[in-house]
Amino acid sequence: QVQLVESGGGLVQAGGSLRLSCAPSGRTSSTYAMGWFRQAPGKEREFVAAITWSRGRTYYADFVKDRFTISRDNAKNTVYLQMNSLKPEDTAVYYCAAAGSVVSPQSRLISGQYYDYWGQGTQVTVSS
Repeated sequence: QVQLVESGGGLVQAGGSLRLSCAPSGRTSSTYAMGWFRQAPGKEREFVAAITWSRGRTYYADFVKDRFTISRDNAKNTVYLQMNSLKPEDTAVYYCAAAGSVVSPQSRLISGQYYDYWGQGTQVTVSS
């Protein structure tokens, strides 16, 4: 079992930045990849970014490219989502997720169905 705890959400003005953190605990040795998803009120959950744990290969949704950066610190066992140039439409609950087994092809990491564990979410609100 893997537990995920997100932190770093909050209220920020448009154009500002936030950094989300996700610290997996428990049986993390088999973690293949970590991802961030978000869900805005009245909308479907959508993929934001993902990173493979061993090689650090990254994947991004088109709407966050060049604004958001996903990274991991293996020593701290933590995944980060650096969000810059935030827009009001980025307002959502952001969820961290972990894939506990190999996902192949890796392009499938954009789909939430390939993740085994989810955090409780952290609210990000961007004011105009």
